[in-house]
Amino acid sequence: MSSRTYSVIDSDGHVLEPPDLWERYIDPAYRDRAPVFNTEEGGAEHLQVETAVWSLPQGFGGRGSYGAPRTEGPLPYVSGRRGGFDPDARIVDMDAEGVDASFSFPTLGLFLSGRIQDPGLGAAVCRAYNRWLADYCAVHPDRLFGLAMLPLQSVDLAVAELEYARRELGFGAAFIRANPVDGRYIHDPANDAIWAAAQDLDVSMAIHVGGGVPGLGADRFKAAGVAHVVSHTLEMMAACAGLLMCGICERFPKLRFAFMESGGGWIAGWLDRMDRHYEQESWNDGLISQKPSAIFERQAWISFEPIEGNLAHLADYVGPHKILWATDYPHADGFPGAPDMIRRMEGLSDETKRRILAEGAIRFYNMGDPEKLMG
Repeated sequence: MSSRTYSVIDSDGHVLEPPDLWERYIDPAYRDRAPVFNTEEGGAEHLQVETAVWSLPQGFGGRGSYGAPRTEGPLPYVSGRRGGFDPDARIVDMDAEGVDASFSFPTLGLFLSGRIQDPGLGAAVCRAYNRWLADYCAVHPDRLFGLAMLPLQSVDLAVAELEYARRELGFGAAFIRANPVDGRYIHDPANDAIWAAAQDLDVSMAIHVGGGVPGLGADRFKAAGVAHVVSHTLEMMAACAGLLMCGICERFPKLRFAFMESGGGWIAGWLDRMDRHYEQESWNDGLISQKPSAIFERQAWISFEPIEGNLAHLADYVGPHKILWATDYPHADGFPGAPDMIRRMEGLSDETKRRILAEGAIRFYNMGDPEKLMG
């Protein structure tokens, strides 16, 4: 990807899509059906596509209020962190925190990717976002990297977008949500064509979660915080089990997966539990021929949050080269000062911290030889 060296790599940041992105970038045939971002009287904002509406009475500004104190009253989306919209401002913020490179996921697109029903419209929305993101990253191509958004409403269209994003836009990674789409779970054999294309194109696949779409277990809780705790992690645990235990990784052994934005400490116990069921004959479904932990070591990565207290155990258990970390910039629940938070953690050698800060991302995103790229 680049000839420069990297000491600190943010594996999961976000962009803030301009409200008029889809009006400007979408295929003209779909312009009259493009997602619409509106501000109502009183400051409430909503994003609408087809009949799906994501509405926030307090405004969407919190999606970009990284490091800012809470404020009373509606906070407009466009008041969010400038670096979410503007790549030059993004570099200023990265320099202030000592981040050498950042890989970006969408904000509004996380909602759109899980709510559009029509496959053609879904593909057009993804194509428009990917074209805009390529322009955003191109301003600083050795520091800003994007992940393509795929229209999972149609496997064929998802494959076509993956090929376009790789060959025409130069993306080396793509993401999909952990949530099922149209009742099709991540481990559904119908998705094999997507995995095959990603493997053939040498594209890293990140599994991500996000708001705006009900998650596993969220139906049990009314409080938003509790639902967020439960749904993000349970959706990712289910996706992890599906990929590692249902044969996907064995059928596509060169494919790279990462589990993002759901915490990371759970993976140690989850690997133990999956291994136990593989090794115990009465629980072995016969779908894989080796332990899930061995499959994870070969082709999967886990992202942890810098506030988690079990990083030393996780680094010892899976190895620092299998760990990704994230700022979640510019979201309100992100982690300003994340690199220093990692450096201050006890129980980790300086070398382990050095590897956590860069090596996992270099390996997952296939940036090149870590020995040559790590600063």
